[in-house]
Amino acid sequence: MHNDPRIELRRELERNPGDAYAWILLAEHELDRGDAAAGAMAAQRALALRPGHPEALARLGRAQWMQGQRDDAVASLRAAAANAPDHPGIAVWLGHALEDTGEAEAASQAYARAHALAPAEPQLAAYLLAWRRKLCDWRDLDALARQVRDAVNNATASVEPFAFLSEDATAAEQLRCARLRASVVAASVRPLPASQATATGPIRVGFLSNGFGAHPTGLLTAAMFEQLKADTDIEIHQFALNSDDGSPIRQRLHAAAHTLHDVSMRAHAQVATAIRAARIDVLFDLRGWGGGGTPEVLAMRPAPVQVNWLAYPGTSGAPWIDHVLADRFVLPESMAQDFSENVVWLPRCFQPSDTTRSLPAPPSRAQCGLPERGDNGEGVVFCCFNNSYKLNPRSVMRALAVLRDVPGSVLWLLSGPGHADARLADVARMQGVDPARLIFMPKQPHAEYLARLQHADLFLDTEPYNAHTTASDALWAGCPVLTRPGETFAARVAGSLNHHLGMAEMNVGDDAAFVARAVSLGRDPDALAALKGELVRRRGESGLFDMGGFAGDFADAVRSMAGRG
Repeated sequence: MHNDPRIELRRELERNPGDAYAWILLAEHELDRGDAAAGAMAAQRALALRPGHPEALARLGRAQWMQGQRDDAVASLRAAAANAPDHPGIAVWLGHALEDTGEAEAASQAYARAHALAPAEPQLAAYLLAWRRKLCDWRDLDALARQVRDAVNNATASVEPFAFLSEDATAAEQLRCARLRASVVAASVRPLPASQATATGPIRVGFLSNGFGAHPTGLLTAAMFEQLKADTDIEIHQFALNSDDGSPIRQRLHAAAHTLHDVSMRAHAQVATAIRAARIDVLFDLRGWGGGGTPEVLAMRPAPVQVNWLAYPGTSGAPWIDHVLADRFVLPESMAQDFSENVVWLPRCFQPSDTTRSLPAPPSRAQCGLPERGDNGEGVVFCCFNNSYKLNPRSVMRALAVLRDVPGSVLWLLSGPGHADARLADVARMQGVDPARLIFMPKQPHAEYLARLQHADLFLDTEPYNAHTTASDALWAGCPVLTRPGETFAARVAGSLNHHLGMAEMNVGDDAAFVARAVSLGRDPDALAALKGELVRRRGESGLFDMGGFAGDFADAVRSMAGRG
C-alpha cells in the first residue's frame, strides 16, 4: 500500500472536523506507522465528539500502551471492552496491556474471551496459546496448537512468528509462518529509495534493538562491542528502540559504540530515516520477530545490506533481510533451504557473551531455599531457568522423570507469572513427585542470579525452544547444560554452545538418553564433580568465551557482507 491514507483522511477532516469515525480511522493509521503521539491525539479528538466510543477508547489505549503508559492503557481498554463486550479485537488489546501491568491471569481471561467470541480465528487462538504456555496452563493446548499450525500450513492467518517457535513445527513451517507475517508488514510500508554501500573508509555498521540495556541482548553483546570497537575498519552505530534504563550495561554499550542513537518512541519512518541519515552500510536486526521489534523499519530498507542476527532464533522470511548470521551447528547446511536469507556462517558459536562479568560469592543454600547436601548424594540441584513458556508438557515430564529416579534431588525453576508455579506443582503431584521438590526462584538482578547459579549441578534444557542466554549464563557459572538438539534453530542453540565448548557429550539424541544421562550424573557425585571440573577447564580453553576472537570473526563477516572481503 504505497498511497498514504492519512493524507485523504486529513483532507476529509479539514472539511468535516466533526466526523468522529474519520478521527478513529486516522488514529488507526497513525498507530500502524508507529506514531503513538499522533494516534493518541486523533483518538482523543474522536472521544471529544463521541464520549465513551469503544473504538476510540481502544485506539487511545493502544497509543498509551505504545507510549509506556501501561496503567492508563489498561483503564482505556477496560472501558472500551465494557462498552463493546462482544468485540474480540478489543479483548486482545486489553490482554496485551494486562500482560505489561503484571495482571497475568486477567490477560489470559481477556485472550480466552477473544477466542470464545471468534473461535475460528487462528490469530486469536495463537494469542491464547502463547499466553497459556507462559502461565503453564495446558488446558486445550493440543487443540489450540493444531489450530495455529493448520492456519500456518494453509496460509489462512498471519500469526506471530516468535510465539510459533514454541510449537512442535518444522523449520519449513517456521519459514511459512514468517513469510506470512512479512507479507502483511510489506503491504503497510513504503520503502525508501535504494541506497548503496560506501566503497571506502570504515564500514558503518548499524545495530537495531530494543535490548540495549539490562536485557538479554545487551548482556550478550556488551563485551563483543568493546572488542569490536578496536577494529579500525568498523564504525559501530547502535539504534536503541528502548530509552536509557540507567543500567551499567547501557553505559558500557554506549561507551563501546561510535554513536548510540536513541530512537525510542519514534515513528517507524523516523527510525528508518535516522538509519539512512547515518549512512549505514550493514544493518543488523537484533530483534526480528521478537516482542518490541520494528520489522516495519527494516521493511523500509534503510540500509543496503540487512542482517538477521542473535535475538530471533529462526528465519525472518522477509525479503528485506539479506543474510542471517549463524554457525554450522545451530544452522547446518541441510537447514539452509528453510531460511529465506543467505546464510553467513561464523567459525565459532553465533552467540557472543559477556566474558567480563564476575561471579559473586553465592548466598547460602538455605537462603536460596535449597536443601543441604547429604552424605549419600542427596541435595543434587537440577535446574531449568528458562522462561515459563518453554516449559511445555514434554520437557517438564522429562525433568520430573529425572527427579523420580534421583532420590533427594530438587528441580530449581524461575518463578513464572500468575499461577504458573502452582500449576507446575500440581503437575508434579500428579506425576508422583512431591511438589516441595520444585524450588522457585523469583527473578533476580543479573549479578545475584549468576551468584545463585553456582549452586546448580546440572541444567535440564527444554525443547523445541532451548535455553539461549540462560544456557550461556549457566555454563559461565560452572553449571553443565544437558540438551537434546532438535531440527530447528531455536532447538539447537544450547547444543551449539556445548559443541563449541568441546562438550558434545552433553548433547543427547532422544528423551530416553536425556533422562538416563541426568539420572546417571545425579546418582554419581564423583562423575558430576568431574563434569563440572571439565566445564571450568574448557570454559577457559575453548573459543566459546573468546570475545576478542569472536569480534575478529564478526568483523570478517561484516567485510564480506559489505563487499569489502
